[in-house]
Amino acid sequence: MTATATAADVAAPAKSGAWDWIRRNPTIVIGVAILVALAVLAVIAPLIADDPLGFDPLNRLKKPSETFWFGTDQFGRDVYSRVVYGARVSLIVGISVAVIATAIGLVIGVLCGYYRAVDDTAMRVMDGMMAIPAILLAIALITLMKASLLIVIIAISIPEIPRVTRLVRSVVLSVRGQPYIEAAIASGTRARTIMVRHILPSTFAPLIVQATYVCSSAILIEAGLSFLGAGTPPEIPSWGNVISLGRTFFQLAPWIIFFPGVMLAVTVLAINLVGDGLRDTLDPRIARRM
Repeated sequence: MTATATAADVAAPAKSGAWDWIRRNPTIVIGVAILVALAVLAVIAPLIADDPLGFDPLNRLKKPSETFWFGTDQFGRDVYSRVVYGARVSLIVGISVAVIATAIGLVIGVLCGYYRAVDDTAMRVMDGMMAIPAILLAIALITLMKASLLIVIIAISIPEIPRVTRLVRSVVLSVRGQPYIEAAIASGTRARTIMVRHILPSTFAPLIVQATYVCSSAILIEAGLSFLGAGTPPEIPSWGNVISLGRTFFQLAPWIIFFPGVMLAVTVLAINLVGDGLRDTLDPRIARRM
């Protein structure tokens, strides 16, 4: 009896603490739940959807029904299958761009914030890159190379690097002036040790929040590029090129645009909910007010 009571006493506060955290952070919970559902949908796409490239001229422009949940397009392809497989492309692009841009921006931002000699040259390059709209820079890079999913990821990652770099640099500059950093420098601690042990941890909280916004921005840019015909190749279904191919038949078959548009909006909304929730949780000033 004593052991059982003790285990129950320990489990009760843990459950209570988890429930309190969920109640305090509903936006994170909702956003994560939507993203997990989308990720599961993308992973099991071959099990729950037909071939997204399968042509069926006899079933062109069919309305949503029990047979074709999201209807068919002008080539008789199942819009539901194309939307489900499109989730793979959007999530791969968003996560990959977030990881690449965050990793490169973190390294450049730390170096710029710590070494003033590097700061002047590198930040002028970043300012020049930020002067060009991200989608135009991505289009320019894609036109120089053969369109593929990898090239699209690289082309979207490059314009996002300056934004991450400026954020990390601002954090490093504020931390570098702290007394404990000055004391570490005066004691002869190596610069690499100072950056890794003392400065780098201070960048994690704002960097995680920024990564969520980079992810949602990358998904929107990829959809825009595919809509313009400069993104993923036609043989790779994405929400952008599904909408692009269906825009001609918008009045006749609006479902071709409606369903991928809703999925795109829900995905970006879920990522932004997670980002806003993390910002409220990780920012001590906002956390104190809440």
